[in-house]
Amino acid sequence: MTRLLITAMKNEAPYILEWVAYHKLIGFDNILVYSNDCSDGTDILLDALAARGWLTHERNQNYVKKGVQWTALNLAGKHELTKAAEWILFSDIDEFVNIKTGAGKLDDLFTAVPDADAFALTWRLFGNSGKVDFAALPILEEFTRAAPLPCFSPWEASHFKTLFRNNGAYQKLGVHRPKKPKPSQKHKVRWVNGSGQLLPALFQERGLVTFGQYTGMDLVCLNHYSVKSALAYLVKSTRGLPNRSHQEIGLRYWVDRNFNTVEETSIQRNLPALKEALNELHADDELRRLSQEGLNWHRQRADQVMNTWDGLQLLIRIVGIERSDIDPHLARKFQAKRTEIRGRLAVEKNDNTG
Repeated sequence: MTRLLITAMKNEAPYILEWVAYHKLIGFDNILVYSNDCSDGTDILLDALAARGWLTHERNQNYVKKGVQWTALNLAGKHELTKAAEWILFSDIDEFVNIKTGAGKLDDLFTAVPDADAFALTWRLFGNSGKVDFAALPILEEFTRAAPLPCFSPWEASHFKTLFRNNGAYQKLGVHRPKKPKPSQKHKVRWVNGSGQLLPALFQERGLVTFGQYTGMDLVCLNHYSVKSALAYLVKSTRGLPNRSHQEIGLRYWVDRNFNTVEETSIQRNLPALKEALNELHADDELRRLSQEGLNWHRQRADQVMNTWDGLQLLIRIVGIERSDIDPHLARKFQAKRTEIRGRLAVEKNDNTG
């Protein structure tokens, strides 16, 4: 049984090794990555991983106006790995499949619901856990605070991605779910939620959220680490949404997704094995160097953004430098930077009006 994970990436170098190692660990045989417009060495690191057999990397530079993800999906739909796969999931690098049954592997999920053809993997939104700076810890270890269950607002908290059986019932890949069901076959597809409960027939053709009575995460969900630390988010804010690059990622996105309501560590059952796999990857001098260079790029980029008035204001709003739980050194740094930029703007204003 071949399981394929498909994704699109831009400037994700610090996070690649963990995401790849984790999903190989839980049972994805192949990972197909489309990269675009990389400045932090993401594409070079992906090439190195591909050369070592960890994944397949394709460059996606000529994307259509509709967006990089849709272009990647159109390309992936024609790829030999997609044609050969028995199960497929399209997922982003900030999303981790969290299987809570058996040993936490795909085999355990398929055993728990053997007649399922499509699993709606509902998002579990994770916040920044109060973290401001970048850290060398795995994402799964560093961020453990999440949205409550049930989570009624925003509605995006009930979004799902679909792990589906590639049996020909759908003719096109989609970001959240497979598209273009064949009329003669769609009624045969058994859609279930993350608790293995059968979803209504309407999901065979449409639906992007599992809300209210359709919510379920007892067996599986998709841990979504969409904000990470405050400085990591500052870097993320400089690019638009994947398929809507004109729409900013700003304060509203942070407020809607930075849930730190409950402690949620069920995914850490796989943390010891993940750390072993990461140790193996870091033992490779080239992989370790490329990953570290990517992290350095992100730190430098955060400093660049923080050196602008808009970037600094966003950071101060999301961090709240007057809070008592913020590191005093960072608070002083942000305050000094705000004073510096205010002074610089005042000089520029006088120069323009003089």
